[in-house]
Amino acid sequence: MLHLIFQSPIEVAVLERIELGDAVVFLENAVLRLLKNGLLSEKLTQLLSTNRLCVLSEDVAVRGIAADELVEGIDIIDYAGLAELTVDNHVIQSWA
Repeated sequence: MLHLIFQSPIEVAVLERIELGDAVVFLENAVLRLLKNGLLSEKLTQLLSTNRLCVLSEDVAVRGIAADELVEGIDIIDYAGLAELTVDNHVIQSWA
């Protein structure tokens, strides 16, 4: 399953619904919660051991966030990468 997370702040309950092997893309203002020093950094690091977590490069750039400010292991993808994830995952869940 592919999870598209738009909401900010991100609710921990949403992160707890991500199952083993699911892919996650954080979009729009949700990228603001992916910082190394953020409240969710520990939970995100745990998810990275079993899931692919991604952020859209344009959303990071627009918000002035450098790649080294993100939780280590989060993939920065472009729109082509997002399209590839949607093709690879037949079930998509949006969280707004």
